[in-house]
Amino acid sequence: MKKRWLSLYVENDVGVLAKISGLFSGKCYNLESLTVGTTEDPTVSRITIGLAGDDATFEQIKKQLNRCVEVIKVVDLTNSAIHMKEILFIKIKNCTPEDKAEAFRVAQVIGVSIVDYGPDSVLLECVQTEDRNNDLIALASKCFKYIEVVRGGSVAIESISMRDR
Repeated sequence: MKKRWLSLYVENDVGVLAKISGLFSGKCYNLESLTVGTTEDPTVSRITIGLAGDDATFEQIKKQLNRCVEVIKVVDLTNSAIHMKEILFIKIKNCTPEDKAEAFRVAQVIGVSIVDYGPDSVLLECVQTEDRNNDLIALASKCFKYIEVVRGGSVAIESISMRDR
């Protein structure tokens, strides 16, 4: 099973996301990441999908997506040079003063932002690759007793400078 990435340009209408996600659930394909946002054209949304699958399954998925009336374009980003990021929030709860100091050190060394804090909590924000965010979660899990993790799906765009390499 190989990690795959698709970018879909779809009509920005009610029910399109439900139809696309329904296609995956109806065929028992698991989505590992799903992010949706409008594009420079307010009538078009871009969906970035991460999934794992073999070659045959992945080709079948692309064919089914291309048959959907609401899908304008399907772009396979799997083997393309891309820029990809994911947003991650980690809330460190029930902090001691030592925990807070450690959270600030971790943020400084790793290069993440502390976007909020209170008497016993610290909120970290990280916009990195999925792997870097996984590393940060693993580190926070080891360093702190009570954490809450919220992740957004990955977004991706084809690279400009790496395209011809």
